[in-house]
Amino acid sequence: ARKRLKPLRTVVAWRGRAEWDQVMVGLYCGDSRLQQEALDRVSAWKSRYGPKTPLAVDCTAELIRCKVLDSSGRLKSHELILSYGLALVRFVNLITERKQKMVSIPLRQLAREVDIPIWVVDLRHELTHGKLPRLALCRKGCDVVLDWLRKTYWSRQLGNNLCEESEDENEEEEQEGVETNAELDNDAWE
Repeated sequence: ARKRLKPLRTVVAWRGRAEWDQVMVGLYCGDSRLQQEALDRVSAWKSRYGPKTPLAVDCTAELIRCKVLDSSGRLKSHELILSYGLALVRFVNLITERKQKMVSIPLRQLAREVDIPIWVVDLRHELTHGKLPRLALCRKGCDVVLDWLRKTYWSRQLGNNLCEESEDENEEEEQEGVETNAELDNDAWE
């Protein structure tokens, strides 16, 4: 019988597949209470994992935090623009930073390579160098980027864990798959 190679164990910040799934669902559910609980869990992950926290998780959390603050009604329009703006600028910078080589490559080109809409890069440029955009545009940018993160990172994590395993394999092996895929996808995504 052919033996499968077991993946190397990777330490991750989440307890298991169930916690990972719960956080993903919480972040994207639209209920601000559940989103806040998911954000608290991501904060715990960051305290355990530090700079190794996947960029996609970090960016998603920052953008969802903006939406939670927005729905709370506690911030003024200008404060929300700044909050959304910082999260969007960080997203574009962090996503494109890893693709920069020794030679500076225009952000628009890097964004095209990873299928980020060019107008999001233009929005980042305005937020960084120009006049602050309208709140509606920042909200739309946040929604588009969150959708991009969901499709590019979160859904991929779910898809990669739908392994062709026999039914008698235990949950520990499933968790190893989640951990390995999370690490591999983080490296590829970065």
